[in-house]
Amino acid sequence: MMQSMSQLLSGKDGAQEAPSRGGSTWVAVLAACVGQFVVVLDVSVINVALPSIRSGLDIGETGLQWVVNAYVIAFAGFLLLGGRASDLFGRKAVFVFGLGVFTAASLLGGLAQAPWMLIVARALQGIGAAVLSPATLAILTTTFPEGPARIKAVAIWTAVGTGGGAAGGLIGGLLTDYLSWRWVLLINVPLGLVVIVATVAWLAESRSDQAHRRRLDLPGAVLVTLGVGSLAYGISQSEGHGWGSPRTLTFLIVGVVALLAFVAVEQRTREPLMPLGVFRVRSVSAANAITIVSGMGFYAMWYFLSLYMQNVLKYSAVQTGLALLPHTATIILSAQFAPRLMRWIKGRTLLVIAGLLTAAGFIWQGNMDADGSFLATLLGPGIVFSFGAGLMMTLLAVSATTGVELSESGLVAGLANTSRTMGGALGLSVLASVAARRTADVGPGAEGLASGYGRAFVVSGAIILVSMLMIPFLPKPQPQTPAE
Repeated sequence: MMQSMSQLLSGKDGAQEAPSRGGSTWVAVLAACVGQFVVVLDVSVINVALPSIRSGLDIGETGLQWVVNAYVIAFAGFLLLGGRASDLFGRKAVFVFGLGVFTAASLLGGLAQAPWMLIVARALQGIGAAVLSPATLAILTTTFPEGPARIKAVAIWTAVGTGGGAAGGLIGGLLTDYLSWRWVLLINVPLGLVVIVATVAWLAESRSDQAHRRRLDLPGAVLVTLGVGSLAYGISQSEGHGWGSPRTLTFLIVGVVALLAFVAVEQRTREPLMPLGVFRVRSVSAANAITIVSGMGFYAMWYFLSLYMQNVLKYSAVQTGLALLPHTATIILSAQFAPRLMRWIKGRTLLVIAGLLTAAGFIWQGNMDADGSFLATLLGPGIVFSFGAGLMMTLLAVSATTGVELSESGLVAGLANTSRTMGGALGLSVLASVAARRTADVGPGAEGLASGYGRAFVVSGAIILVSMLMIPFLPKPQPQTPAE
C-alpha cells in the first residue's frame, strides 16, 4: 500500500508531476488535511468568541455580523477563481500562496485594535481560504490516481475537514475562556508556518503541460466572483430582512445576472475560467447537484445542536464542544470505512444507504425537547446521522472529482467547495426561518426553542431525502482493483 501511495500520477492529459522526494505523498495528505482543517475550523471557531470580541473591541451588532459574513462571502466568491488558479499556476504554488494569505490575515486579525481591522482581516482570511481549499483537494486528486488510493486520501481529507467544523466550538471555547478571543485567530499562525515550510521543502509541484501557455480569464473571474459573492450576501441577508426585502432581492438579482453573464462570457472566450463542458461529465454535474441540496441539511448538525445545547440544556461553550466529540469521532470513523465498504457495496447503493442513515438520524434528532439529556437525546441520533454524513460527504467528494482531466482538477475542486458552501448558506437561512416560525407558534422559553430546533432537524432529514432523488443520475462505478 505504501508503495502504491508513493507514486505520483503521470497524467492522462499530459499533466506532469515532479518525482516523489522523501515521501512526498504523505506530505501531500498532511498538507491537504491541515489546510482544509483550518479553512473549516475558522468558519465555526469564531462564533464562540463573538461575545468576547464584542466587548474587547466595543463592536456593534452590525459590525459583529460582518466579522462572520466577511469570511463566508469572500470565501464563497473566490472559490472558483482559486480552484482554476491552481490548475494554471501549479497546485503547490497556489496552496502555499493561499495558506500564506490566510496565515498573515490571521495574524492581522489577532492583533486588530479596531473593528474595521478585524473585518478586513476576516475578508482576507476568506480570500486565502478560497485559494487554499480547492488546492487541498486538487493536490490529492493529482497525487493519487482514480481508485482505492485516492478514495482513502479523500476519506482522510473529508474526516479531518469535518472534524475542523465540529472542533470549532471546543477549540474556540478553550482558547477564549483560558487565553483570549485573539487566540482563535493567532493559533493559525504557527500552524500555517509549519505547513508552509513542510510543503515548500517536500511537496512536489504539479500543473498541466499546457498551463504555461494559458492566461487567466479575468472577465470570467470578475463575473463569477461578483455573482457567487452577491448570492452569498443576499442569502445571508434573508434571515434578518426576509426574502422579499429590497436589500435581499437586490443582491440576489445582481448575483443571478452576473452568473448569467459569466456563462455567456465562458461560451465565447478562447480560454475560459470554467470550461462549461465539465458539466457534461455526469459524475461532476450530479455530485455537485446532490452536494448543494444535501449541504442545506448538513448545516443542521453543528449549528442547531450547538444552539440546543447552550440555549436549552445550558451547556457552556466548552461543554458543548466536548458533547460534540462523539459526533466528530463517528464522522471520522465512517469516512475511513468508506473505502472498505466500497469494495463490497456499489457506490450508488452505498450513497443511498448513507443518505437514509443521515435522514433517519436527523428525523430522530427532531424529537428533542426541553428536558433532554446527552445520553437520551443527543448520543443515539447523533451517532446515526454522523455515520451517514461521513459516508455521504466522502462519496460525494470522490464523485465530484472523478472522470475529469488533471488540467481541470483544481476547477472541479473549487466547484465542489462552492456547491457545499452555497448549499450551507442557503440551508442556514431556510432552516433558521423554519426554527423561528416553529418557536413562535409554540411560545417563548426552552420548550419553544427545543421545538424549533427539532423542526429544523426534521426538515433537514427531508432535504437529505430529496437530494437522494438525484443519486440515479450518477454514473455507475467502474470496476476497481483492490488496494495493495
